[in-house]
Amino acid sequence: MAAIPESALAAWRLLLGPARVLTAGAELARYAASTSANPVQPLAVLRPESHGEVVAIVRSAGEFDIPLYPLSTGRNWGYGDACPTGEGQVILDLGGMNRILEVNAELAYAVLEPGVTQAQLAGHLAQLNLPLWMDCTGAGPDTSLVGNILERGFGHTPYGNRMLHVSGMRLVLSSGDTLETGFGHFSHATAAHIYPYGVGPWLDGLFTQSNFGIVTSLGLWLMPRSEVVSHAIASVAGFEDIAQVVDALRPLRMDGTLRSVVHIGNDLRVLSGGMVFPQALAPDGPPLTQSVLAALRKRSGIGAWTVSAALYGRKAQVADARRAIRRAIGKLARLQFLDDRALALGGAAARTLGDSALGRKLSAQVALGRSLLNMNRGLPDGRFLSGAYWRRRGGLPQGFPDGADPARDGCGMMWLAPVLPMRGSDLLQVHSLAAPLFARHRFDLFATYSMVNERSLGGVLTICFDKEDAAETVRAHDCYGAVFERLMAEGYIPYRVGPQSMAALDNGHDSYWRTVARIKAALDPQHLIAPGRYEPR
Repeated sequence: MAAIPESALAAWRLLLGPARVLTAGAELARYAASTSANPVQPLAVLRPESHGEVVAIVRSAGEFDIPLYPLSTGRNWGYGDACPTGEGQVILDLGGMNRILEVNAELAYAVLEPGVTQAQLAGHLAQLNLPLWMDCTGAGPDTSLVGNILERGFGHTPYGNRMLHVSGMRLVLSSGDTLETGFGHFSHATAAHIYPYGVGPWLDGLFTQSNFGIVTSLGLWLMPRSEVVSHAIASVAGFEDIAQVVDALRPLRMDGTLRSVVHIGNDLRVLSGGMVFPQALAPDGPPLTQSVLAALRKRSGIGAWTVSAALYGRKAQVADARRAIRRAIGKLARLQFLDDRALALGGAAARTLGDSALGRKLSAQVALGRSLLNMNRGLPDGRFLSGAYWRRRGGLPQGFPDGADPARDGCGMMWLAPVLPMRGSDLLQVHSLAAPLFARHRFDLFATYSMVNERSLGGVLTICFDKEDAAETVRAHDCYGAVFERLMAEGYIPYRVGPQSMAALDNGHDSYWRTVARIKAALDPQHLIAPGRYEPR
């Protein structure tokens, strides 16, 4: 690994101060921690706290010809974590840029820096006592909003397709120039954060899933607080029955009855939210047998699939949506609607039953329901990270979910994220392509399919593995490669990838990636910013 010139380190220490230029081995190793077991250690870590410092760092990196790898909070678990894409890079950790620059209560938007976490924005809105909610993901309270948006991640609410609710980015190009997108480059613009397109070419998308620039702030739309929130949970008993449910819910997603992102999880995905791998029931390791799975489903009271969706609006609107859902899938699934009143009654019943088996089960169900309703209101909850710990030796760490960090905690996990048409037949097809390969490599298949928009499902297939077992780690990577290749061959292309599969996105004669390469060459001829990131050629 090449060493950084001492003159570069001296310049950065002068700019940032020694405490914000990290070079010690233990400090760098923390950034190399990875859920994929392919750690890449940076040459150094720089921790700017302002846009101006980012500009100065980028200009000096150009002078010294040292590539930078920017990250927000470094919690891109399952897709590369905080690791740079290759050797010889310096991490630009933007976590110290954690200011909420503006909250406009009247027009319902906030302007955020990359280090602002889900918990921070949710807490800030609560402190201001504003009737506004943010969309949040299940990745936990300490993850970056900006980082997830730039990866085109999605959440749970009607604003869950997050990139569609962004207006106005500020970023630094490899030249050190500052670019304001949309109307932001007009100093007197009144609509920079409420009308994303501006005038002329719409550039914002170029800076998502790319290495063309370093985003230092963006405008994020907030959701007006809803009068009523209700959470629908549908348990689907039979594996193939989910196809009819998807097809029955699609019209409701299209006509706006279902406005939020609808999540569909298989039995293992739901079970992993409340337990780790049951070694006593499967001493030979994964995958769990069908008989063990059936017993776990029965004990937990779930079916082969669970559908989860939030309903928003006035009381009459939510009541109408409930009726529409009952008409659509009432005969296909066991339906339950949760709201604050139902959870209060359930909590009271659980306290009455005490420490009995039924009391404990009901108490756990109430706690899950509260977490779901909290997320529906933009309050992040770390409990949904528990699936990452499925194969971790020692199970969940003490104090979980507080401070949960799957990379630091030694979890092995990789995600495959195919996008498919919102048709039940496609869901079953994707599952039938992946399941035999998971079984062949001896892994449990966790699957979630989310109605991200009105026409498509975003899949997340999880490979959880024991990172302390070298043979299992090799099998995990082999499984990932086999499933990725098979899904790509059948036309189910991922919406998001980790470094291990970026090169596989180019089929060798793709004008799309040639165009991307030309844009990169024009904006960053030195390849200073994250070389190799979403750059297969």
